Amino acid sequence: MVLCVLSRTLQLARHSCSPLGRLLCSASTNKPVLTLFTKKPCPLCDEAKEVLEPYKRRFILQEVDITLPENSAWYDEYKYDIPVFHLNGKFLMKHQVDIQKFEDQLLKLELQNDGKQ
Repeated sequence: MVLCVLSRTLQLARHSCSPLGRLLCSASTNKPVLTLFTKKPCPLCDEAKEVLEPYKRRFILQEVDITLPENSAWYDEYKYDIPVFHLNGKFLMKHQVDIQKFEDQLLKLELQNDGKQ
């Protein structure tokens, strides 16, 4: 649980996309991990987080600042596309929140997790 809280901080952003970081965070809470690739400032990212606010209890949000040196690969891939979202390590959407797609994928993961318990 501590890793999940700490992984939200900027110091551990480089670990947020690692398989181990995702696995530990989602395993400890059984919640899907939504990764937001962002930079400062990013008004579109702020808007996207507002749209997702009603769902925040159903997932763990991890923000990855693509401008940090350790995230240069993500910068090269997404510098013109933020915000970009991955759900449990898989690309989900970019530029804006597609709420229907997000709800569908979130529900699918929740049902899978319920089946494992």
